[in-house]
Amino acid sequence: MPETMSENIGYHFVGDTLRDGRPVPADGVWLVHNGPLEMCRSGLHLSLTPFEALKYAPGSIICRVRYGGEILADIDKLVCRRRMIEARFDATDLLRSFVRTEALAVIHPWDAPNVISGYLTTGDESLRDAAWAVARAAARDSGWDDAWAGSAQRFDALVYAVFDKLEVHHV
Repeated sequence: MPETMSENIGYHFVGDTLRDGRPVPADGVWLVHNGPLEMCRSGLHLSLTPFEALKYAPGSIICRVRYGGEILADIDKLVCRRRMIEARFDATDLLRSFVRTEALAVIHPWDAPNVISGYLTTGDESLRDAAWAVARAAARDSGWDDAWAGSAQRFDALVYAVFDKLEVHHV
């Protein structure tokens, strides 16, 4: 059943364009969807937390958005009638640092190859591709998903801290 709410805050990642091919609007410009709302198909999508939005990220630019109008809610995302980017930043460095920190926190039971521990410790980009190839292979066999249990709150806190420092020049 559709729900109507006043304007609220959520998060949405973007790439070079919106998923429907339109250009990403400037901050402070409302997008309005006039057609039917359908989860994952039609409407303006977002998540209530940065970590939830990360699951659907087509790029590394994270936007804090206001949303309103008619809303359909799912477990980790919403689709709505109106959405406006309030502020944004390129989260590439934050994402890479976060993943390295989280991986280092759970690496202790594993005798990690030097290329992995070297990349995680230093962030040396020349080691990144090799480290991820080895890590992906190991993750398939290890129950890696369980290790990320507390990651959502830590990631959200990092993103909130960056947005708190950004100046927003519109209402």
